[in-house]
Amino acid sequence: MENPPDDFLAFIFPSVSHALKAEKLLKAAGMPHKLIPVPRHISSDCGVCLRIAKAQRSEVVALLRGKVTWEGEAPLGRVK
Repeated sequence: MENPPDDFLAFIFPSVSHALKAEKLLKAAGMPHKLIPVPRHISSDCGVCLRIAKAQRSEVVALLRGKVTWEGEAPLGRVK
């Protein structure tokens, strides 16, 4: 069953290269995720972020900690 739309977080990175490195780590670990443009309600900067399920936050943090720098996390509203 797919997660309800309000159950997602965006991991925000300082650069596209950081986001791509994080994506590679999540993919290698078999962790569900999606690389998406940073929503305008989060930042006006262009760039990409990783969308993950809120329920997987602690697993993602453990996987990325010490390997990739991220600037923060933001809840995603309804994903259309």
